[in-house]
Amino acid sequence: MLRERVLPVATVVFAILAIWCVFVVVMNRQFVEDQARRAGQNISFTEIVAQSYTLDRPVLPSPHQVAVELWNTTVDKKITSKRSLVYHAWITLSSTLLGFAIGSGFGIILAIAIVHNRTMERSMMPWIIASQTIPIIAIAPMLIVVLNAIGITGLLPKALISTYLSFFPVAVGMVSGLRSPDALQLDLMRTYNANDRQILWKLRLPSAMPYLFTSLKIAIAISLVGAIIAELPTGAVAGLGARLLSGSYYGQTVQIWSALFMAAILASILVALVGVAQAAVLKRMGVRP
Repeated sequence: MLRERVLPVATVVFAILAIWCVFVVVMNRQFVEDQARRAGQNISFTEIVAQSYTLDRPVLPSPHQVAVELWNTTVDKKITSKRSLVYHAWITLSSTLLGFAIGSGFGIILAIAIVHNRTMERSMMPWIIASQTIPIIAIAPMLIVVLNAIGITGLLPKALISTYLSFFPVAVGMVSGLRSPDALQLDLMRTYNANDRQILWKLRLPSAMPYLFTSLKIAIAISLVGAIIAELPTGAVAGLGARLLSGSYYGQTVQIWSALFMAAILASILVALVGVAQAAVLKRMGVRP
């Protein structure tokens, strides 16, 4: 287990940290040298490296600066504090989960309709694919402004951005999954005089479960991205998007990077939870790992 799972991941993490540490010096060197030049000082390479790792507002923060900021804003702060990343993560998570639930449900229903109706497939699939070619950063402000104009504010507008992003992988994945039974299996069900509803529940849906959970892993991660993007044009004061926005306003790169890492950690947890649900469902169905 150590050799097959832990060692490959640890190797990649070590390589990323090594490259990161090198680029901390590369990205921050110019600023350190400019400061020394203004002060009329001659600075050695060793001093450049040391100062590159301790700048208050670095171009690229060092790993230990991000780690300290994460610790200070999660462990050392009460979760009710508006400076706590846990508090901001919960704000973003709430809209993520709502958007994911709406998008997944809509995607599943749409996939079932497409599989059972050829006209639906020909009329809807091109539009579903075309909808994903529009940059979400362009849609988010327009959607939020329109919803605000009709009195819809708060959680729902942000959740709808997540819905827009998450329904696509679920719909496409479920269409593939529902069509995965081969002709012999479908002929056998018809031999048993099964109707379309019985074929759906007893054959198509069980066959689609692996496809569904793979799509849900993509959807839950992209829902989080949508929730963060939705917070940017609203001038939100809470949420991971708000932390990114305030950090960019005031040049707090350490704050920006800590919020990014918090978002990555949150996405990893959500994907892992979907994976746990997948293992439980497939085990219940008798599928061997």
